[in-house]
Amino acid sequence: MEVKDKIHLNVRVQPRARKPGVEKLDTGEYKVRVHAAPTKGEANREVVERLASHFGVPRYGVKIVRGLKSRKKAVVIEMNTKG
Repeated sequence: MEVKDKIHLNVRVQPRARKPGVEKLDTGEYKVRVHAAPTKGEANREVVERLASHFGVPRYGVKIVRGLKSRKKAVVIEMNTKG
């Protein structure tokens, strides 16, 4: 039986960054730096890809639940565990 654990994150996005990456801030938020510009959802797609890679989950396990048009986003990551 699989159990899905959910992680709720507050994320700050820096579009058009020189060095892409994910870092945890002292405030508990995550800062995600992406190459993509914030147009046509390109930055959001890259945010999902970077977070999925960082947490070791597939892209479909990462959902932006708030802030699609903002630099501050609320994200839910579903982690599958076997129980």
